[in-house]
Amino acid sequence: MAVLRSFDAFAKPVEGTRTTTATGGVITVLATLAASVLFLSQLYLYIGGDVRHSLHLSESSTASALNLAIPDAGSEKIAASRSNHPVHQHVQRRRLNQIPLSVHLTFPHIRCSDIDYDHDGASKSSGRFERIHGRDAFRISTATPVEMATILGKSEAQKHRNSPGCTVRGTISVPRVGGSLSVTISGRAWKLAASLFQQELMSNAFDPTKIGQRPNARLPNCTHHIHSITFGEPFPPAVDPLRETTHVIDNDSGVALHNVAVRLVPTRYERPWRRARDTYQSSVVSHIVQPQTLAQARSTSLPGITIGYDFTPLAVHHVERRENLFVFLGSLVSIVGGVFVTVGLVTGCLVGGVSAAVSKKSD
Repeated sequence: MAVLRSFDAFAKPVEGTRTTTATGGVITVLATLAASVLFLSQLYLYIGGDVRHSLHLSESSTASALNLAIPDAGSEKIAASRSNHPVHQHVQRRRLNQIPLSVHLTFPHIRCSDIDYDHDGASKSSGRFERIHGRDAFRISTATPVEMATILGKSEAQKHRNSPGCTVRGTISVPRVGGSLSVTISGRAWKLAASLFQQELMSNAFDPTKIGQRPNARLPNCTHHIHSITFGEPFPPAVDPLRETTHVIDNDSGVALHNVAVRLVPTRYERPWRRARDTYQSSVVSHIVQPQTLAQARSTSLPGITIGYDFTPLAVHHVERRENLFVFLGSLVSIVGGVFVTVGLVTGCLVGGVSAAVSKKSD
């Protein structure tokens, strides 16, 4: 025991030889507060972590390009062998370098029988959409009262309870190359409405030059609500611009084409103690193409909404990291010990200086 006592670096003062003062108590309280503030700030920085961004070239998509080159042969084989199990679909998308494209749209003034949709030229009316993506890829159903109230408001939705609109919802797998998706009025419904409108013009029952005059022939109102349109897995910290937005067509005819251009930025999302995720950020630009512009350009596009999307060649690497736990604990010990050591040194210097001055003055 005597040998161990010789190595003791923390010599204990004898009881009664150390005195306590009120000034020392105040200094100790201040030192404790300073150590606590530094401790909490260090803990906050550790929990918050450090965020770093970097840019690099995105991966090539050879399988997707081949699938686009022969859409019928390649895609129909996929549809024939696909399973409804989510795990199987995920494996298929990874193998073929594809991502899911999910759509949830509501047209409050258009019947479901008058709705058509297509992806890269494969439309529902032609049957190619079903052959490529499967029978249950997109579902068309009557808009629910909640959806109608969300778009039109409760009072206006009550007026349309006997003639509710239509909701399009579903998910398809698309290659990681540019493409387009359209949800529009069907060609049959548009021809019928256009012929009735043309008859009204020829009979001089409607003058399009008069502001505020509306045609008697019922043209389909293309007002729509985007509940959500997602490409792949969205990037969690970003705000999704294609979620819960209503686009009202307020011209005299109610007919227009909502053109949406989407640029997708592949983003690798890494967080501590979690697996890395391949997500996508989206930059969206949209505008409304009026019927006069469609007529002058002799466009073959039908009124509704068209989403054109493309992928940027650069990808973002978003990394949230934290410092090593042992480094963090070492920093905390250094902060607490350093505060009390520093305060003790400063206090010792001040007390020693004051004592020396007082003793010199008394001499």
